[in-house]
Amino acid sequence: MDIAAVNALPYEDFVDILGNVVEKCPIITAAVWSGRPFLSLAALEAAISEFIDALPESGKEGILRCHPDLAGRDLQSGSLTRESHEEQAGSGMGALNSGEASLMARLNQEYKERFGFPFVICARMHDKENILRQLFARCQNERAVERARGIEEVKKICHLRLQSLVLTDNRL
Repeated sequence: MDIAAVNALPYEDFVDILGNVVEKCPIITAAVWSGRPFLSLAALEAAISEFIDALPESGKEGILRCHPDLAGRDLQSGSLTRESHEEQAGSGMGALNSGEASLMARLNQEYKERFGFPFVICARMHDKENILRQLFARCQNERAVERARGIEEVKKICHLRLQSLVLTDNRL
């Protein structure tokens, strides 16, 4: 689907199709729908980013809290969103050995206790070893730094998810 088709979508279809470009936050897509027509995929992505950036810090943390733990119980139980399942599987999160799984669970718990939201990283841009290194390193950050870093990762995830749904001009 190209940007013209996106712009022509009725509200309900727009939200149904694009509603999970930010994990479990269809309200963001619903909010930007009224900004149509978007001149390009980049303009749609910018509208989503601007909406996120305008949120108070508590709203940004809410977005982060919508993300599942990497290699956590949602992956194990099969209750991840389709997008998250594909992203985690592609990075090797579903193929951790027992030592890696234990380390991941411990670091996820430490991270959530320290910051009050789960660790977010664009899994499609990393392998399991790099994700573990990043999780360990980022546990040392200050809360404000980590909140900002998490939101930047959300935007990377959104970018890739949008690219998988909407043709860019050079893909037409």
